[in-house]
Amino acid sequence: MPPAKSKPNTPGNTDRIELLQTFVHIVEAGSLSAAAAQMGATQPTVSRRLQALERFLGLRLLRRSTHAMKLTEDGERCFERAKEILANWQAFDADLRGVDNEPEGTLRVVVPHAFGQDLLVGPLADYLRQHPRVSVEWLLHDRRPDFVAEGIDCAIHVGEVSDPSVVAQKLSEVPRIAVASPSMIAGKATPTHAAMLADLPWLALRTYYRTDIVLAHSRSGEALRLPISPRISTDSLYALRSAALRGLGVCVGSSWLFADDLAQGRLVQLVPDWQASPLPVYLTYPHARFYPAKLRRFLETMRTAVPAAISAGQAPQHAAR
Repeated sequence: MPPAKSKPNTPGNTDRIELLQTFVHIVEAGSLSAAAAQMGATQPTVSRRLQALERFLGLRLLRRSTHAMKLTEDGERCFERAKEILANWQAFDADLRGVDNEPEGTLRVVVPHAFGQDLLVGPLADYLRQHPRVSVEWLLHDRRPDFVAEGIDCAIHVGEVSDPSVVAQKLSEVPRIAVASPSMIAGKATPTHAAMLADLPWLALRTYYRTDIVLAHSRSGEALRLPISPRISTDSLYALRSAALRGLGVCVGSSWLFADDLAQGRLVQLVPDWQASPLPVYLTYPHARFYPAKLRRFLETMRTAVPAAISAGQAPQHAAR
């Protein structure tokens, strides 16, 4: 039986990858001319590749006018799937070349604001020094990212993970303590039980507590739900710290963030035998059959660096005096 003849003008597998790469470049660059400049190609070449992809798929992917370019509904679906296919292709190629291949390319990472501005910058610098062919987009968000739609490779997440569509590796836990400025508690009786904190003004970190906070005794296990009426409620850990330093109220937050302030006497820890439940820290990323070397190496770095950074930044035990 003679071999089946291929359809005329049907691109091969390698050509299809090139067409998808060109399409993604066009969308991300915003125009054919910008994509051509990024790819080191001519605009007619980029235009021919786009037309070839549309012919092959039998779909209109872009609507173009003199001044604007807009994805069609089919184009939006194609763009998201193309990014996924290209990422898997790159990871597949990297996997076949061996796990020791040199990481390269751009890694997009979402990190909580406080971690991303402070605690993990050192480990990030170590990673970049070890892998000079990698660049990192270090995106500071406290929300859960949409990995596919936003093109995110991985994220550091503080708090429980409920999304079954992602891989979640627990790295560590962040202890949380109650602190206040010396000026705020001056002239007041030193709290010896968590219940005594109810009489003090409060600040709330609305991401984790708003109108009440549960504190547990480290030795007895006794737990107390403390109702609060916060003077300030914020979603920023740094704003919470700043308000506490200015004597505006008691707050509960990550002990690593308060360590220097406690050591210098700018803050004091209240009822040190009582703490809020620690927050888990996870490394999350989408399920995939293959992962590129740049991501594998980053995951390896963070599995070691995050627990070490949190441990090194723990606050000493300073009771109010």
